[in-house]
Amino acid sequence: MIALTSRNNPKVPYDQLPLLPPPGDLETKSVLKACVRARALLAELRTAGLLIPDQSVLINTIPLLEAKDSSEIENIVTTHDDLFREASLGEAQDDPASKEALRYRSALYAGVASLKRQPLTTTTAIDICRAIKAPHIDVRSTPGTALINTYTGEVIYTPPQGPDHIRDLMHNWETFINEPSDLDPLVRMAIQHYQFEAIHPFSDGNGRTGRIINILSLIQDGLLTQPTLYLSRHILRTRGDYYRLLGGVTAHGHWESWILYVLEAVEQTSTWTTNKIRSIRDLMAHTSAHVTRSQAMPIHSRALIDAIFAQPYCRIAHLTERSIAKRQTASVYLKELVRLGVLQEKKFGRDKLFVNRRYIDLLANDGHTFEPYFPMGFEDTAGLPGLHGFYEESEGGHA
Repeated sequence: MIALTSRNNPKVPYDQLPLLPPPGDLETKSVLKACVRARALLAELRTAGLLIPDQSVLINTIPLLEAKDSSEIENIVTTHDDLFREASLGEAQDDPASKEALRYRSALYAGVASLKRQPLTTTTAIDICRAIKAPHIDVRSTPGTALINTYTGEVIYTPPQGPDHIRDLMHNWETFINEPSDLDPLVRMAIQHYQFEAIHPFSDGNGRTGRIINILSLIQDGLLTQPTLYLSRHILRTRGDYYRLLGGVTAHGHWESWILYVLEAVEQTSTWTTNKIRSIRDLMAHTSAHVTRSQAMPIHSRALIDAIFAQPYCRIAHLTERSIAKRQTASVYLKELVRLGVLQEKKFGRDKLFVNRRYIDLLANDGHTFEPYFPMGFEDTAGLPGLHGFYEESEGGHA
C-alpha cells in the first residue's frame, strides 16, 4: 500500500509546496488566446474609468462592491445599503459585517497607496491582513492551521507549517512577483494567487488579503490605474469552481485550468465593470439633464452632481468638504434635490443623510439600467445626453 503524501492527503501539512515559478509550459495556446482577450478588455475598462473626470465617483463605489463580495466569499454578508450608509457615517459599530467589509476597502486603499512607496512584498501582505483583521496579525507561528469544510467539518487542506518555512516560501513568492519575467502579467497574477493561498501565511484573512493583492499586482504591472476591477463578483458566483481549481493545482498540478479560470474572471469582470461604469456616466448625465430642466436649482455645477455620486449616502459635510457651499447653503441644495426626486432624505440617529436611490439601485443590480426621471429622448439632445457635453458645459462651475 502506497502512503499518501502531503500533496494528496489534505490532513498532512503541505510542507513540500514547490517554489515558484512552476515547471513546464504555463502559457499554452489556450492561455495566450485568453490573455489577449482579457488584456483588451482590461484596457477598455481603464479607458472607461478615465472618462469620469472625478475619479472619486468610482474609487468610492467600485471598491465597496469588491469589498462586499470579497467578504461574502468568506460568509461575511452585508447589504449594499448598509455598506454605503456606514461608509458615509464613517463607522459600522452596530453592523459587524459592514465593519469587516469597510476594513477590506480601507486595506485596499492602503495597499494602493503603498505601491507608490515600494513594490508588493511580504510586508505589504502583512499590513493588508492587519488592516482587515487585527493589528497583531503576523505570519503563522503555531501549528494546527487547516482549512475545514464549513458544512461537513472535513479537513480539505493543511498548509505548510513553521514560521521560518512560511517566511521562506513568502520570500520566494515576493521574488516571483517582482523579478522581471517573460510571463504575461495576468498569468503571473494567477500563479502568485494560487501560491499565496497555498502558503496561507496568516491564521485568518488570507482569502481577502490574496484578492486585494490580485488588484495591486495589476496596478503594479500597469494593467490598471485605479482599483476598479470588481474581480470578487465572478469568484463569488463561481465559488465552487474557484476552490475546486485551486485544489486541482495542489493535488495534480493542473495549472492550465486554474490560469484559464482566472483569465475568464478578468475577462468577464472587465466587461461587466466597464458596462457598469458606462451606466454610471449615463445616470450622471441624465440626472444633470433632469436638474437643468427643472430650472429650480440656484446652482447647478459639475461638482454638485459629482458629490452625490461620489457619496451615494450624502451628508451636508460632503458638500462643504468639497467647497461647493457653506453648510446652510449646502442644506438648501440637497433639500432641493430631494424635492426634484433625485435624493431621498433619511435620518439615522443624529445624522441626516441624502440617499441617491437610483444610483444605489444601479450599483446593487447585475443589470446596467435605471429608472429615468423623464422619457428617454425627451430632452433637446437625441437620446441620453453624453457626459462629454455635461462636463464641458459645467467646467466653469455653472451650467
